[in-house]
Amino acid sequence: MNCEVSCAPFDAVRRLIALVPPALSQSHRFEQVSSEPYPTKAELLSCLPPELNRFDPLKAWGSLGMSVGLSLLAYGVGTQIPLQWAALPLWLLYGAVTGTVAMGCWVIAHECGHNAFHPNRRLEACVGFVLHSLLLVPYHCWARSHAVHHAHCNHLEEGETHVPPRVSSPTGQITEALKQKLGLRLFGWVSLFNHLVLGWPLYLFFGATGGEDYGRPTSHFRILAGGIERKRLLFPASFRGLMLRSNLGLIAVLMALGCAAIQFSLLRVLCVYGLPYLVVNVWLVVYTWLQHTDLNIPHFSNQEWSWAKGALQTVDRPYGPVLNLLHHGIGSTHVCHHIKSTIPHYNAWRGTALLRQRYPELVRYDPTPIHQALWRVATRCGAVRQSPVDGAYYY
Repeated sequence: MNCEVSCAPFDAVRRLIALVPPALSQSHRFEQVSSEPYPTKAELLSCLPPELNRFDPLKAWGSLGMSVGLSLLAYGVGTQIPLQWAALPLWLLYGAVTGTVAMGCWVIAHECGHNAFHPNRRLEACVGFVLHSLLLVPYHCWARSHAVHHAHCNHLEEGETHVPPRVSSPTGQITEALKQKLGLRLFGWVSLFNHLVLGWPLYLFFGATGGEDYGRPTSHFRILAGGIERKRLLFPASFRGLMLRSNLGLIAVLMALGCAAIQFSLLRVLCVYGLPYLVVNVWLVVYTWLQHTDLNIPHFSNQEWSWAKGALQTVDRPYGPVLNLLHHGIGSTHVCHHIKSTIPHYNAWRGTALLRQRYPELVRYDPTPIHQALWRVATRCGAVRQSPVDGAYYY
């Protein structure tokens, strides 16, 4: 598989200034992904032999050890950087590097949430809970909403995360009006800020970019009652115990950070912990946004959606050998991950090759450099409208 080394997120944003393309046509292109009929779920799964789910303790624990060890080393360096304005370049470099390394811990916890890390479910849940709590992610609640995302990928009503608004909706009308008023360039910068800086907290607290059936807000921290505008509950009342457990994990970490602020100063904690935390969130949104968003990716309503069609509308992209090592290939093997999410990351590469061999016209791979793809998505992808060709919805 050919992979190209991409830049870190802050470097990518810097390069965007020089690589912003000229104004693009805003005409809508409706096109089918392939003339080949979509396979069934069973046909897709049959491409992935059972041995791909085989647990390899050396690779699993080795990946965890690498991510945790490098993260501890990087955070340790942060404790030695002086809190002076003259050290600002060092702090920015520290935040970018440490956040990029710590994203590997996020990915391992993500594997735990899919039962892809270890056959012992209790041990696996403990690893995922600790790693995600340390990164202020409500582990059990995220695992629940993420499972909904996998079960209804690219479903406008029942989908979860990165579900676009329709142009006929109030949100879609506001988005398109803003794009027209600001122009593509300024709209792109606003979109980048909203997604990369605000996107993850807005999703956790309010359910931003969630499916239409779940209404707003949809909090990962509190069970919300149903209503006229809430056809489905993302977190039913029976989930209250696991939600409480997730919240207690976050409270414990926040208390530890508070104690550290008292002992060492609030500024030290904000720099050592806060800067990498922001970069981890940037990476998380970059990956998920580009995995599920682009001009030719269809989204489906109830009448057109099927599990196989939705799962195949994810994208593998070239993050390069360094990031694929640090982040366990999460951005370059995502189609395979959506077809069978219990496959460990170290076997997903073979699964990806098998799927591409069997369905070369349906398994998506976009070789566009990451910073260029990110700018294209930020400037062009606002609201979706229905295609007269296949009934799907496109940007």
